[in-house]
Amino acid sequence: MRRLAARGAAGDAGEVAAPAADSSDSAQGRSPSSWRLIDLCAVWDAGVYLPSAAWNGASSGVARRRLNEAERLSSVREAQLKRLKVTRPRVLGSRERGRVPRMARQPPPPWVHAAFLLCLLSLGGAIEIPMDPSIQNELTQPPTITKQSVKDHIVDPRDNILIECEAKGNPAPSFHWTRNSRFFNIAKDPRVSMRRRSGTLVIDFRSGGRPEEYEGEYQCFARNKFGTALSNRIRLQVSKSPLWPKENLDPVVVQEGAPLTLQCNPPPGLPSPVIFWMSSSMEPITQDKRVSQGHNGDLYFSNVMLQDMQTDYSCNARFHFTHTIQQKNPFTLKVLTNHPYNDSSLRNHPDMYSARGVAERTPSFMYPQGTASSQMVLRGMDLLLECIASGVPTPDIAWYKKGGDLPSDKAKFENFNKALRITNVSEEDSGEYFCLASNKMGSIRHTISVRVKAAPYWLDEPKNLILAPGEDGRLVCRANGNPKPTVQWMVNGEPLQSAPPNPNREVAGDTIIFRDTQISSRAVYQCNTSNEHGYLLANAFVSVLDVPPRMLSPRNQLIRVILYNRTRLDCPFFGSPIPTLRWFKNGQGSNLDGGNYHVYENGSLEIKMIRKEDQGIYTCVATNILGKAENQVRLEVKDPTRIYRMPEDQVAKRGTTVQLECRVKHDPSLKLTVSWLKDDEPLYIGNRMKKEDDSLTIFGVAERDQGSYTCVASTELDQDLAKAYLTVLGRPDRPRDLELTDLAERSVRLTWIPGDDNNSPITDYVVQFEEDQFQPGVWHDHSKYPGSVNSAVLRLSPYVNYQFRVIAVNEVGSSHPSLPSERYRTSGAPPESNPGDVKGEGTRKNNMEITWTPMNATSAFGPNLRYIVKWRRRETREAWNNVTVWGSRYVVGQTPVYVPYEIRVQAENDFGKGPEPESVIGYSGEDYPRAAPTEVKVRVMNSTAISLQWNRVYPDTVQGQLREYRAYYWRESSLLKNLWVSQKRQQASFPGDRLRGVVSRLFPYSNYKLEMVVVNGRGDGPRSETKEFTTPEGVPSAPRRFRVRQPNLETINLEWDHPEHPNGIMTGYTLKYVAFNGTKVGKQIVENFSPNQTKFTVQRTDPVSRYRFTLSARTQVGSGEAVTEESPAPPNEAYTNNQADIATQGWFIGLMCAIALLVLILLIVCFIKRSRGGKYPVREKKDVPLGPEDPKEEDGSFDYSDEDNKPLQGSQTSLDGTIKQQESDDSLVDYGEGGEGQFNEDGSFIGQYTVKKDKEETEGNESSEATSPVNAIYSLA
Repeated sequence: MRRLAARGAAGDAGEVAAPAADSSDSAQGRSPSSWRLIDLCAVWDAGVYLPSAAWNGASSGVARRRLNEAERLSSVREAQLKRLKVTRPRVLGSRERGRVPRMARQPPPPWVHAAFLLCLLSLGGAIEIPMDPSIQNELTQPPTITKQSVKDHIVDPRDNILIECEAKGNPAPSFHWTRNSRFFNIAKDPRVSMRRRSGTLVIDFRSGGRPEEYEGEYQCFARNKFGTALSNRIRLQVSKSPLWPKENLDPVVVQEGAPLTLQCNPPPGLPSPVIFWMSSSMEPITQDKRVSQGHNGDLYFSNVMLQDMQTDYSCNARFHFTHTIQQKNPFTLKVLTNHPYNDSSLRNHPDMYSARGVAERTPSFMYPQGTASSQMVLRGMDLLLECIASGVPTPDIAWYKKGGDLPSDKAKFENFNKALRITNVSEEDSGEYFCLASNKMGSIRHTISVRVKAAPYWLDEPKNLILAPGEDGRLVCRANGNPKPTVQWMVNGEPLQSAPPNPNREVAGDTIIFRDTQISSRAVYQCNTSNEHGYLLANAFVSVLDVPPRMLSPRNQLIRVILYNRTRLDCPFFGSPIPTLRWFKNGQGSNLDGGNYHVYENGSLEIKMIRKEDQGIYTCVATNILGKAENQVRLEVKDPTRIYRMPEDQVAKRGTTVQLECRVKHDPSLKLTVSWLKDDEPLYIGNRMKKEDDSLTIFGVAERDQGSYTCVASTELDQDLAKAYLTVLGRPDRPRDLELTDLAERSVRLTWIPGDDNNSPITDYVVQFEEDQFQPGVWHDHSKYPGSVNSAVLRLSPYVNYQFRVIAVNEVGSSHPSLPSERYRTSGAPPESNPGDVKGEGTRKNNMEITWTPMNATSAFGPNLRYIVKWRRRETREAWNNVTVWGSRYVVGQTPVYVPYEIRVQAENDFGKGPEPESVIGYSGEDYPRAAPTEVKVRVMNSTAISLQWNRVYPDTVQGQLREYRAYYWRESSLLKNLWVSQKRQQASFPGDRLRGVVSRLFPYSNYKLEMVVVNGRGDGPRSETKEFTTPEGVPSAPRRFRVRQPNLETINLEWDHPEHPNGIMTGYTLKYVAFNGTKVGKQIVENFSPNQTKFTVQRTDPVSRYRFTLSARTQVGSGEAVTEESPAPPNEAYTNNQADIATQGWFIGLMCAIALLVLILLIVCFIKRSRGGKYPVREKKDVPLGPEDPKEEDGSFDYSDEDNKPLQGSQTSLDGTIKQQESDDSLVDYGEGGEGQFNEDGSFIGQYTVKKDKEETEGNESSEATSPVNAIYSLA
């Protein structure tokens, strides 16, 4: 649509007459140079250069398009011609020429030829039809082919044949076909039909027939009264998959190392089949650079080996359409060899051929033959070059192009470099290519000369041409190819030469020029360009339209723009001839153009800088000779969006919180959206970030948060940006380039280069080491140095294969470790220490396990580190037992129960023993205690605790280390009847050698049992005598589920459940409550209840105050734990605070009015419905049969009438007309005549609703019906 408007504006350059004395040229933005070009077009079309005919040339086209200027233009033109005595030819290129002045016969300067070409280009302008469906459906249009089958149409013989041809046009086109350039009569062939509203042919073979009979060349013709469009010539072919000819193949005998070609020769199919080789057992043939399949389907062996005899070889052809695979009889190989044994170990031998006695040969080509060949390829296709060579060893193939490089973006190697494929070939890919085959014996090359030809391809495809009456235009059909294609023009499917003559049309090679087109000029033109490699066929119609102006955009649009911005008001329109467009503001008569306004060629109005006074209503008016159309645009000017407090650059430490401000001022009538970008990408607001209207907060800043942050404040119309950079003080980069110098037996110097500190100074360097003997891959801290140091002398231990790395540390954290240094091993020495944490403990009653912490690599000092373990019983002075251990534990067996031992562990390596170790005391294994505590005494201390006392056991009965005395107790029952108790056992521990203890947290008013044991490291001993005791009564637990409810302002309801643990006989409940209002507290009131009462109602004395309730249960011992609740806030409290505000709110008043109006409407509707109803008696009994006078009851329905609006019995009418209800609300008798009402089987009431009225009252009501306001409304309805 923009192009349409541009055409209308651009046409003005040719629609204005000679540049008269007025200033219309400057007003419309024309320059003298543009006038000269238009002038040359008008003058040069006679084939004569007339420089003195300067300004009249433009008038030839304008006289036909603008009737109001025709006379003036023609008079100017006639005057100029008379002065020059030149007769202008009637048709472009006509040979009829009048006398021409001598000056005019001079050859024109070169710039005139360029001007003439521009003239031809100017004739190509045309009207574009908008995509609006309403316009598309209204306008007439010649046919256009929209869908057709491919040129080479191959079909499956098993399916029906479908040849597609679809077209559009207005009116809808009709279709017919030609076959082999002759009319194809579809009606005479019962198998052939054409789809409805389409030209697609369907050939049905369900009832028989041979598809091959329909092969040929088809062409579709789509025709309506404005022209005929043609499809491509569609060549229909039936797919073929012929069988392989039967043949008996003799075994192929070949000498090992010789080349071999197995020919496939597949049957010719349509399309060509896909070839692949397999064995007769359907195993694929393994291919490599020695054995591979060529592009022609043959299988090539560069040299035959003995293992090639292990399978046979069968060529397979897969046909695409029939989805079948046909297999050729297999080839069998017989390989003659000097080495009859197929030793698989020789396959990987570095000189496999010599090992098998195969003579080595220089390469030679198997395909193509000779040293040179040529190949032709069409432009746009793939070029496949192939070289397959024989030789021993197998040659390698390399590809080159003479005089240049291979096109890297299009070239790829296939089939183990034996094939070169260049995709989408163009003319520059022609030239000489050569393949080089080489092995260690020599090399050979083959040159392939590539010629690139081209089927026709479009340079300028003809496009549909839509013109107004009297306009000029052109169709251009330019194509290229190799050889150069020829161009043939047709009109409506007939050669242009045989078409009726048209004085307004002239053919100039590949261009048809139309002048002064009329309605009769409508037609469809075909351009056929062809050479020996193919053809192109294009349809382009010429349509002449005569349409009044029409606006294409919605009416009365609202455009909102930002103050001081540039804006453009669009007014898309359509018409033929192309209308002129003018703009007006607020209905004023002056056309808007110039100053702050600028009208573009397409009719759009640009306002260069919007001001407040530019707000208003703008009207665009489109006019042509057939009428005019207009549209309005309302322009509103808004204030710009500005960020007045921008985010600032910040430097933050990792883990801290950062806030970036962004405060915005914008037009209040626009919706503001504030978003953030990070590094110019949308910022994901995660759980560490919080975005508010005027800021962005980042919690726990990390290194990845560093970058630029952009605040984007945007409305529907504009946006403003502000950027800040956040620098995060991060961990330093790793040190690099570690170097070891000053190597000594117990020291070395380590030097490194510091990494980047990432905005935070390095405070420390940590040196770590790793050794590869005891803990390979595990790094240990060695030493620490200040951040100003990058070299240190490290103290080393003997016999350690060191590797070092360095970690930099700053205030933010540690860097990644550096890459490790080279290794350095120190010499060995005897250990200087012994293992630590030596222990001796029994794991069973007759053993002792000796354990220790093994020594690390830096304390081993030598190879084969081991431990000498010694032990003996304490205080027996017996000889030491010893053993050498390589691990970190040793178990001594057959030991007495819990006997002390002296233990020593000494380190030893191949260089010697470590220092003499100190003795450690250990114990052999324990056994279960043999005795239980005696004289156990229980004393009840209170309702939840007892004290215990017992006699200690003898030490020899403990059989181990005494850990504790332990009491096991359980609740046997409760003294309360029917109360279930848990008898789960519990325990109380008394560590050490003690004689008394306390057991607490018992349940009151319960029977308990208790037993005691002795515990050592092995476990519990035997249990003591069971003791029984009873806990006295206690105070109960708190009442459960204490609930406070306030149904109204006068009462408060309290409810609760009994305590979970009564802990005795309940004697009642105590309730304490007090009223409070803020800080004011009333007098406390105490209420006592029986043990069975769980409800209580409090009468409020103060409707404003709240109440606090405290409830506890009681036993004879006293009150138990209390629970406290408060009454809810009175509902009128919030209402009192907000009543005045709500009553004065506009929304509240509007809501009340709406509710009142809705109620009034419902009442009116009810009165109308009731006034429509008749008087239908209700049957008194269910079994009364339906009579003929009850037609409405046949379907089981009934109505009742109450149109008199009289009160029901049992109610009284007051003086003001309201109904007062009697004391009884529940009696159904009040609604009837005294109890005659009945109920259905389902309980529904079916009694009569009866009222008494006098005849006079009825008549009075009926007489007043016309004046009733309800009836007045009903009459309107």
